[in-house]
Amino acid sequence: METMEFGPANCPMKQALGVMGGRWKTILLFHLFDKGTMRFSSFSRLVDGITPKVLTEQLREMEKDGLVVREIFPVIPPRVEYTLSPFGKTLEPVIGAIKAWGAEHLLNQAQPSPV
Repeated sequence: METMEFGPANCPMKQALGVMGGRWKTILLFHLFDKGTMRFSSFSRLVDGITPKVLTEQLREMEKDGLVVREIFPVIPPRVEYTLSPFGKTLEPVIGAIKAWGAEHLLNQAQPSPV
């Protein structure tokens, strides 16, 4: 069996972080896994510190990368919903592992660390 060598052009970490990296995307993905389909206003309420402009940019990038599906409903005012795509759902174990790591280490912060 052949072993694949990874270099700058085909680094799997670079590709993965290019799709889900950044300050907000993992948080947005976490909420989509937790809540399912979400509207823009729901993200705005749940994600403290994100501006509407940045939220729009992040959701558009996630749509372009195939992680979310954006559905526009022809009503007034317009309603837009975001749902994980089948490709986006493949990130569930990754987001789950990040959540578990954060929960474990946040709980451990309350206890004195061993010297």
